Amino acid sequence: MKIPFRRTIARMEGYLPGEQPQERGFIKLNTNENPYPPSPAVRRAIRAEADASLRLYPDPESTRLRRQAALTYGFDLSRVIAGNGSDELLAMIARAFVGEGDTLCCPTPTYTLYDTLVRIQGGRIAGVPYPEDYSLPADLAKRRAKVTIVASPNSPSGTSVPTGALADLAARVPGMLVIDEAYADFAAESALSLAREKENVIVLRTFSKSFSLAGMRIGLGFAHPAILEGLNKVRDSYNLGRLAVVAGEAALKDIGWMEKNAAKIRKTRATLLSALPFLGFSPFPSQSNFVLAKRARGRSARPVYEELKRKKILVRYFDTPRLAGCLRITVGTDDEIGALLAALGEML
Repeated sequence: MKIPFRRTIARMEGYLPGEQPQERGFIKLNTNENPYPPSPAVRRAIRAEADASLRLYPDPESTRLRRQAALTYGFDLSRVIAGNGSDELLAMIARAFVGEGDTLCCPTPTYTLYDTLVRIQGGRIAGVPYPEDYSLPADLAKRRAKVTIVASPNSPSGTSVPTGALADLAARVPGMLVIDEAYADFAAESALSLAREKENVIVLRTFSKSFSLAGMRIGLGFAHPAILEGLNKVRDSYNLGRLAVVAGEAALKDIGWMEKNAAKIRKTRATLLSALPFLGFSPFPSQSNFVLAKRARGRSARPVYEELKRKKILVRYFDTPRLAGCLRITVGTDDEIGALLAALGEML
């Protein structure tokens, strides 16, 4: 059957998420979910909202969530936008700024959804390889792209870029600088202040990681009001449901709960980082809730990934030339990481 897709859509590959096993019993360390539950206040808010009002459309502006975000992070309400996860905010940015033949630049390897969203628009990705230490590539601004995206901390490396380097980059790029801070709550610093100080900077956050709300799909964007005015033109109507709005609001009001969970994850991360070199892996210095670890002597990590899967432990393997020797391991609970380390020890 001939289906009249746009040529761009017919030729492209779709984004491939991490594996979500249907069988029970796996230790799931492959998609960077938080191993700890969300705040009890979130569950109370959802139960209270799950009444007859669900027959009504939600607030199209997600005002309650945005107002609490403005209060929590110290922004004017006009500088905050809400999305159905930060992925939707990334899609808005692609719609608003990337047209046929336009360029989006980003360091690579990074979050592969950027490439997918640009291809949907008929645009072009200009990937600039990270150096071996995953420091910011020196010539990002030279690509003269309409949009430059830097994930900090970056996935899959877990490494972060100093705020000063991002501020310098914002001054040099000719277009927009998007700083994807999906994992910022696990890092030593955040570039959120640049969304106040720079007129060409958009900072994105998600509730999926540190707030333990991957299943609710809630994201935030911070930028100059004129930028958000344009993004709102391409935002889906009623893009957050009623339950997501109150869940996000409650999570922000009880931000201390998230901060305690993030501290536990950082502590377990330190244990994982210190143990991996004794098990044949060299980890990169993670500032996230996962660790990218490179197998010794340039060997492929696929056999280790497959053996762990047989043992019902899922980690992430990327079948690309630069990452074929690496595993990305989500930081789970102490018990989950203990089981992973024991399994790796059995393979020595």
